[in-house]
Amino acid sequence: MRLILASSSSYRHQMLQRLGIPFTAVAPQVDETALAEETPAALAQRLSVLKALEVAATHPDAIVIGSDQVATIDGEPIGKPGNYDRAYAQLRRLSGQTVQFHSALCVYGATRTEVDDVITVCRFRTLNDDEIVAYLEREQPFDTAGSAKAESLGIALMESMRSDDPTAIIGLPLIALTRMLRSFGVNPLTHGWPTRP
Repeated sequence: MRLILASSSSYRHQMLQRLGIPFTAVAPQVDETALAEETPAALAQRLSVLKALEVAATHPDAIVIGSDQVATIDGEPIGKPGNYDRAYAQLRRLSGQTVQFHSALCVYGATRTEVDDVITVCRFRTLNDDEIVAYLEREQPFDTAGSAKAESLGIALMESMRSDDPTAIIGLPLIALTRMLRSFGVNPLTHGWPTRP
């Protein structure tokens, strides 16, 4: 059975490559607007499911992985900044604060769906303007929730980070994904290897 990552994210693509399972990536066409009164956790989970189902509709023979990440502070979602000015404003706001990152994951195949939400709690250091400007100019994290690329220089923004899955902060929780894939009969540890007689 084919494996498809329902994402155009280069970060998720690189993460999934770590499992060593052949896959293709298909960009889903999904409206990511939050619903009225929708919590950040519910938004992340709903979007992960929508992405998987949208791609599965045209690839019914595949196992499809959908994922979405929403950062939140005091219950308010924080999206991708999109440009320098919004990223600067985000980091000024997040300085010295605790932020939750909801990394939702959906695996769909053969009319069965599994969904999980892996939470990472990040405490941002108290940042001065020079640090924020230097970080933004070097990293340009405009396509990342909360303007923090923890897989690279963004880790220096953090005072602490807590999660059951250290890969969740990058947007694709591999521990949870491995567990879910095994339930679909795909074991990354043995996939493609001959079984013992």
